[in-house]
Amino acid sequence: LGESIFSSPRDGDRCPPATQLERTGTPDATGRAGDPSNVALCDHGRILHGQCPPLSMERMVGSKVRPTMLGSAAMEMFSAISDAGDTAEAIEQVVAQLQANFGHEPVDLVVVFASPDHMADYADLPADLLQQLPCKRLIGCSGGGIVGGGKEIEQQPALSVTAARLPDVELDIIRISNDAIPRDAAAWYERLGFEANAEPSFILLPDGFSFDVDDCIEGLDGAFPGAPIIGGLASGGIIPGGNAIFIDDASHSDGAALLALRGNIVVEPIIAQGCKPIGEPMLVTSCDGHIILQLGNERPGDVLGKLRQSLDDEDQDLMRNSLFMGVEMKDQVEYRAGDFLIRNIVGLHPEGSALAIAATLQQFQAVQFHLRDRHTSSEDLDRQLDRFANGERATAPAGALLFSCMGRGKALYESQDHDSRMFHDKLGPMALGGFFCNGEIGPVCGQTYLHGYTSAFAVFRAKA
Repeated sequence: LGESIFSSPRDGDRCPPATQLERTGTPDATGRAGDPSNVALCDHGRILHGQCPPLSMERMVGSKVRPTMLGSAAMEMFSAISDAGDTAEAIEQVVAQLQANFGHEPVDLVVVFASPDHMADYADLPADLLQQLPCKRLIGCSGGGIVGGGKEIEQQPALSVTAARLPDVELDIIRISNDAIPRDAAAWYERLGFEANAEPSFILLPDGFSFDVDDCIEGLDGAFPGAPIIGGLASGGIIPGGNAIFIDDASHSDGAALLALRGNIVVEPIIAQGCKPIGEPMLVTSCDGHIILQLGNERPGDVLGKLRQSLDDEDQDLMRNSLFMGVEMKDQVEYRAGDFLIRNIVGLHPEGSALAIAATLQQFQAVQFHLRDRHTSSEDLDRQLDRFANGERATAPAGALLFSCMGRGKALYESQDHDSRMFHDKLGPMALGGFFCNGEIGPVCGQTYLHGYTSAFAVFRAKA
């Protein structure tokens, strides 16, 4: 445990079945919501992934949707991607793919992600795209890796555009600067022009260098309880001002873009944090803020020692470098993999008397240690996609956006297109666009958090 908790991928076993926890004592009246303010973001500052082969014209075929019928209209989405290094050429290629499927009529929404190879053209990119691809609203950002058309392009030029026709859906996009984040629900209602009863869904694309993401999502959660908030921190830039946030025909180097969708639309999250639980859930019987002093009335160091002895050699080795803490987000007695909010372990006192984690804790809150590597990440994504695929819905998904950690992709899995391929294998062919982020945004147990090492999907479908 004295070594870094970050490491290259190692092998791991399958997750155990759900376990039950007998809770004793009285929960703190303030609740158990983990505080993401101390989270160590997965902000690598550069593209970490390996090269992928050049993208031929034959492979630049967009990912088509399964339309969701709305009477005489259909919700339609299509994702296109280009690996052309010249921005003008890349725009022409993605527009050609989109118009081959959508025709030349304007679309409702365009979501665009561009690699830093297009940085010199960030300022003009959205306006140049809109000249060839008319739409009502445009949102997007820069990304260290780009997802689109069934592909994940890493460490080379890429431009992804996902277009959508969304009948009976209202779209609002606002730019939020760090000094103008609404401070209460009334301020959010005034800024957006609607209240919680409008049942909105949100896509949030912030610049992590200049914007307090935790403050923003806490405010949105408070103003719109239960509303899905999904997104990711712009990436690709390694210094402040190096990222781009696209809103309609403008490009910005700071702040955040917030897309609100209302009406005949459902945006469902799929959050894969990439870990497997080890040991059993335990209660925090003594703590001070983010410091655990006792777990089940034992010192954290003693608990970790016993836990290590119970593991096989592979997991013991993984525990030295990829150990995390899962924090309970709601009262329950049975826990399955994925039920905990995963947070970094900051450090262990040399005498084992205290364990610091990147979340604020409450007495009698349940926690469980977790391990992460490429196998646990793949298995967790498999589980979360299966849960979604097995759910009952009135309408079929039309498409999705993917916000994946810069630490995933080829660098983690040692293969190309892992998460995109698994998504399509589980849910079928549909549009999927997105990017590799410096932090992923999505809900766990109904509350929104800023994650690391996560893949967060926003799946679009009509209500009826």
